[in-house]
Amino acid sequence: MSHPSRRALLAAAAAALALPVRAQQWPGRPVRLIVPYPTGGISDLIARAMAERMAAAIGQPVVVENRAGASGTIGMEALAKAAPDGQTLAFSAISPLVLSPVLGKVSYDPTRDFTPVASVMVSPVLLLATQAITVRDFKEFLQRARDWPDTIRWATSGLGSLGHLMLEEIQATAKVRFVHIPYKGGSQQINDALGAQFEVLSANAAPALVDSIRSGRLRPLAVGAPRRLDSLPQVPTLAELGFPHANFASHFGIFAPGNLPLRLLDRINSEVNAALEDPAVRARMLVAENVPTGGTARDFAHQIAAEADSTLAIVRSVGIRAE
Repeated sequence: MSHPSRRALLAAAAAALALPVRAQQWPGRPVRLIVPYPTGGISDLIARAMAERMAAAIGQPVVVENRAGASGTIGMEALAKAAPDGQTLAFSAISPLVLSPVLGKVSYDPTRDFTPVASVMVSPVLLLATQAITVRDFKEFLQRARDWPDTIRWATSGLGSLGHLMLEEIQATAKVRFVHIPYKGGSQQINDALGAQFEVLSANAAPALVDSIRSGRLRPLAVGAPRRLDSLPQVPTLAELGFPHANFASHFGIFAPGNLPLRLLDRINSEVNAALEDPAVRARMLVAENVPTGGTARDFAHQIAAEADSTLAIVRSVGIRAE
């Protein structure tokens, strides 16, 4: 499948916004919220906090369904097949729409099969060393990679994740070689990191990671974020370290199937933004440096289109291919 262009993504979003209003009420029954990642990770924790708050507001259960695998594409495939009636939503990073279609074949069309509903949060991507390697900082890490090529195992949350793209960009720019260890999501990856099953990992900021850094079981080497994190002021961003194109942070949001009627889009967007104002939801995000966002569906669609353009350029520059 060809990669969606910015124009195609914006056209699809405009078409969704122009759909006629339906008279149906929402929600008519429990809402299914697909999380295309395993339980226990930051996406799962935030999705459950959002689901609890939205359920209280709409008077129907919001049931979280974890459909992990293939860097989020399995869960998003399930969403694409659902009816556009507002009863099935997904909480996902935008990478299954802007990165996965570049790296391999997916069964959905990212420009037609989804309706971006609302941006939810920006999650920093941490680059961490485990106890399997003794480097103290990013400079020592790169030197070790140069001295011992193809020996440092780098774990990510999966092929086509931002952590994977970070690996490829650093590998190409620094002229070093790593061994990629893709996982199906964050929780097992963190467990294996604490067991020193590999040397480094890239993962979205999560309470378990922050706690492990404080205890000394994991050592932060760098962070992908617009600026240094308040909880880790001594850890530089990858942009500061000379790798601006690897300085990724994950953007998460709520999605619906394609062709969602405008009445439902507006209603669900309103409920998502209301949930993001809840202090308990915001606290769940902020404890691990995830930044609440929110906003209109149109703005979210523009954000996705812009990231699709930049992601495609990076993928082409580093020559990344599906494994």
